[in-house]
Amino acid sequence: MTRVLVVEDDPQLVRALALNLQARKYGVDAAPDGATALRLAAARQPDVVLLDLGLPDMDGVDIIKGLRGWSRMPILVLSARQGSDEKVAALDAGADDYITKPFSMNELLARLRAAVRRTEDAPLVPETTLVETADFSVDLLAKKVVRDGRDVRLTPTEWHLLEILVTNPGRLITQKHLLQEVWGVSQSSKTNYLRVYMAQLRRKLETDPSHPRYLITEPGMGYRFEG
Repeated sequence: MTRVLVVEDDPQLVRALALNLQARKYGVDAAPDGATALRLAAARQPDVVLLDLGLPDMDGVDIIKGLRGWSRMPILVLSARQGSDEKVAALDAGADDYITKPFSMNELLARLRAAVRRTEDAPLVPETTLVETADFSVDLLAKKVVRDGRDVRLTPTEWHLLEILVTNPGRLITQKHLLQEVWGVSQSSKTNYLRVYMAQLRRKLETDPSHPRYLITEPGMGYRFEG
């Protein structure tokens, strides 16, 4: 049974989530505040966490950082905060997804299933060295990309960007994280760098670069690789 930890201080929402999750055979634990959430996460080892950011005792971003200190369990943020700064802060801290309230229960359940599926798939290839799509393959050991039977020439910067994305399939990687990883902390606001290099990668890898299938933009937030 997949166990879900719901961290939310609105009892009505907790009840609605618990009913919907239990009806689909999920096990549910609930925490009304951050301290309880961290204690339950350690004790119950949930498969996924649904986390509200506005809790009575601490900010949800601090809970994400606390969990990420010892666990890779998927964390889906549920929040009424709609500003891009709040979303980016949560994603940079280690959240896997961000769902804005009010939300559709069907959409939440679909994202939950996707997050769980990614973690279930991961142990099968703990040291992935080859990422294959229908159009190209990425050999992480040889640092080589092949498309239509031919090597694709990538610059070191293009390779670094692609490597980060393909080793985190399905996960939104924020602009800030990519900029810091590839260009360093001092360049973390130069989003135009990212646009240029992502456009170059798409021209080299996508069948239709203007409608990418693999290198997906999340406007104002970051990029995601869909294999």
